Amino acid sequence: MTVGTTVGTPGRARYDARESTGTAVSVAEELLHRTVGALPAPPARSTRETAAWSVDGAGPVAIDAGDEYAVQAACGVMHVHGRAVGFPQPLTAGYVSAVTGVLAAAGSTAALFARRRGHDPLRVRTSLAQGALLALTQYLAADTARDGDTGEDPGGPPDTGPSPERATERATGQATLVTSDGARVEIETLDPTAWAGFWRRLGVPGRVAGQGWAPFQQRFGTATCALPGALLDAMALTPLSAVRAAAEASGVSVADVYAWAIAAPPGLLPWSMTPPPPALAQARPARTRPPHTRLHAHEPALPLAGVRVVESARRVQGPMAGHVLRLLGADVVRVEPPGGDPMRGLPPMAGDCSARFSALNAGKTVVEADITTPGGRDTVCALVADADVFLHNWAPGKARALGLDADVLHRVRPGLVYAAASGFGTALGPVPPIGTDYLAQVYGGLAAALRPAGEPAAPSLMTLTDVLGGLLLAQAVLAGLVARETTRLGCLVESSLLSAAALVPRAGHRVRMGVLDRPLPTADGLLYAGAAARERPEEVARAAGVTGIAALGRRLRERGTREWLELLRDAGLPAVAVCTGLDGLAADPAFVRAVRAPDARVPHARPARPWNFDGEW
Repeated sequence: MTVGTTVGTPGRARYDARESTGTAVSVAEELLHRTVGALPAPPARSTRETAAWSVDGAGPVAIDAGDEYAVQAACGVMHVHGRAVGFPQPLTAGYVSAVTGVLAAAGSTAALFARRRGHDPLRVRTSLAQGALLALTQYLAADTARDGDTGEDPGGPPDTGPSPERATERATGQATLVTSDGARVEIETLDPTAWAGFWRRLGVPGRVAGQGWAPFQQRFGTATCALPGALLDAMALTPLSAVRAAAEASGVSVADVYAWAIAAPPGLLPWSMTPPPPALAQARPARTRPPHTRLHAHEPALPLAGVRVVESARRVQGPMAGHVLRLLGADVVRVEPPGGDPMRGLPPMAGDCSARFSALNAGKTVVEADITTPGGRDTVCALVADADVFLHNWAPGKARALGLDADVLHRVRPGLVYAAASGFGTALGPVPPIGTDYLAQVYGGLAAALRPAGEPAAPSLMTLTDVLGGLLLAQAVLAGLVARETTRLGCLVESSLLSAAALVPRAGHRVRMGVLDRPLPTADGLLYAGAAARERPEEVARAAGVTGIAALGRRLRERGTREWLELLRDAGLPAVAVCTGLDGLAADPAFVRAVRAPDARVPHARPARPWNFDGEW
């Protein structure tokens, strides 16, 4: 476990998969320095304006190893990332550490905010395992929805049991395509008409192209994308220049995966903060409501108790930000179109609501309004008049077109923290590509950083930047709230999926993986070696009773996973069982304190709150 305070040191987070929590701590320190490092301390209280925080590896999850890769394996990240090839695969960058670092920063900043409102000091604790589970929130909900039938094609290779050999087959569950001149491209559109037009220009009949639309759109939820072979063949016959021309003519975004280096784009800040116009700077916001929200009677009030958030957001990035703020105690009001958000009907269903939608939006109050009309805009302004935060992830230019941009809403509520999320901000010019997760992975250098040397670069079909982008937006909101407590002014905070991608720590080269760096089949499942074991392969071989690491794979298949875990634990070489299905986590005794089972109130499993505010699990 590593302990810190809200006063961190600046600098890009390092990444070392062998470390338990150091990378997550570096991410948290970087964000906390940006959050509070430049703030003036309130008079006579400067020595009491820090919040103690700590980051653990396994945290409340009862597993033997808690480093980045071991947590990915045990909690299901490798499982979801590997769905496209039918076998769990590691993310070869510090993604879980990045998520956990933002969680630590968010918890600490929320505690600091509460302290400045007179709350007793809070100690904040989180862990890599809790970060991993939070990143899987929607997948966990979908896989445990009580209605059972997903109503959608999983879109990947058939599940014939875990086997590393299957991961080397043609990856029919991936969405990255290869042109005739060898370019690996990622295409994106949210419009079925644009999709059909693009493929028609490549010579694919509309009926065949239409068969690919469902798996292409469902990949955001399934982490797989089994496109018809005719689409792959058509792309393989077309040079990159013609693909670009077809995309431009159709309104489809296309990105050349190999054109973007493994390094994060330089100069990207996690978020920006802009004060309101001078004309509004004289207005002083009303105090937020006094803390009162409690999760359980024996627990302290949550740090954002009394804070009201108005959210107008779709898909993942914006709703995830609101979800995190709600978990910290805020009252979140969602503005949805008349009849409700269409995503409520997206399968699989949990009762009468989409499981994936419920995962990020349960517990929020809903107000329906058509924000394209004067009456709907008046509804938003009325909600904002009594709010502390307004957040959205609208397309570029939409806020101004609707008449609901920061300047307008700051006139309604001068002390408002106005939070806007986007795909790329201004980093890719005035007309950016479609702002979705997979393109952000490409432009953020993750398509190469996430996959080991020897494998083609491709984005993960797990929605990594959507989740991390939502967390980063929540942290930007918290930074705005803390600043307001000092300056008494509202502000505009902005973040993007691209800035989230840039936050993920990575090596400066493609990572080479050895035998112990991948899940290993046993007689009844999969095993993954912890950091200490991965550093001592010959000792692992000796503990297994073989000479040399080359014979280990055959030997491990002779006994069950639990037996090997006990043997390796006794040898001082901890390992973990690899999760191969999220539907079993809620019933697994190792996860009893970290995953909530479906119940009458929420008919799907979900991660427990990812912080503890009294320093104990």
